[in-house]
Amino acid sequence: MHIGIPAETRANETRVGATPETVKKYVSQGHRVTVQSGAGAAASFSDEAYQAVGAELADAEMAFGADLVLKVQSPTVSELPLMKRGAVLVGMLDPFNEENAQKLAEAGVTAFALEAAPRTTRAQSLDVLSSQANIAGYKAVLLASNLYPRFMPMLMTPAGTVKAARVLILGAGVAGLQAIATAKRLGAVIEASDVRPAVKEQIESLGAKFLDVPYETQEERDAAVGMGGYARPMPPSWLTRQSALVHERAKQADIVISTALIPGRDAPTLLPVETVHAMKPGSVVIDLAAGRGPVADPATGRRGGNCPLTEADKIVIRHGVTIVGYSNLASMVPADASALYARNLLDFLKLIVTKEGELHLDKADEIVAATLLTRDSEVACEVER
Repeated sequence: MHIGIPAETRANETRVGATPETVKKYVSQGHRVTVQSGAGAAASFSDEAYQAVGAELADAEMAFGADLVLKVQSPTVSELPLMKRGAVLVGMLDPFNEENAQKLAEAGVTAFALEAAPRTTRAQSLDVLSSQANIAGYKAVLLASNLYPRFMPMLMTPAGTVKAARVLILGAGVAGLQAIATAKRLGAVIEASDVRPAVKEQIESLGAKFLDVPYETQEERDAAVGMGGYARPMPPSWLTRQSALVHERAKQADIVISTALIPGRDAPTLLPVETVHAMKPGSVVIDLAAGRGPVADPATGRRGGNCPLTEADKIVIRHGVTIVGYSNLASMVPADASALYARNLLDFLKLIVTKEGELHLDKADEIVAATLLTRDSEVACEVER
């Protein structure tokens, strides 16, 4: 099979869909691999490194013209016509974006959106959301430490003792847990909050204190269990109590890292304006949900994140608090992000490409069925919202 690796052209995207490591494996399996010249440059993978493992270098037209195209993000409007009808596209294709899915269908592309893979043990090796969220959680802490005007660890010096920074993590999924672990390594004192009671043990095992908001009704307990590995929207009664607790803890925190996202829905508001106003001057907020929250400015349509004051892909200072809204933190660690992502794709292709190099779509396979976004010029399935 002819596999194409185009360069990513969307703003702030530095990752690539295949690395020399995975290209070598594709070539050893008998595939022809075409890499767009410069595709891996931003991730520190040279054209020479791809050529050394058997890839051919070409322009975008040749890379997009392959039978199977591996991308990080969905092709742009100008890139999509370069793909031939019937070709297979695999990447993070934003399955909740109905307009994009329709464009892929109209182009006659068989598209697989890996974000839609089920959160099961079998799918762990191709879970792109987890591999990239892990990096985002790590990078969030490093960004915070760089912007925070004090030390992170406690220091005892001849000039006096410096207190450890207090870090509040909102959301203890993959990104949140990695943020806890990274902040702990830097010597911070950490508290963490999540709607799911099952993560309490994980939070505490990493050295953080779990902020417990007791459940008062069966409805609250059922929602807290989550679904498919994700949190579900909580009842207003519980959210009111959680908001009050987060408000009080945020007032004491030096750094807040919010990671709460619900697939297909607006990110929940965890740090309202009044909470930011109450935070200490010099505090730092890293909002991993930047640009995916409710509309914060009706005049411009600007969306916030877990905080309405967040501005996507910007750093702003509001009420003396530095708020970071970078929406693609994984791309700030492009070499490892690409390496992990490329391995995710390699494992996924084992499900749709036979050992003989032929495409085989087994709709009975739960992973294939869940990720299949478009086929035969139609949107293949409705992603649950």
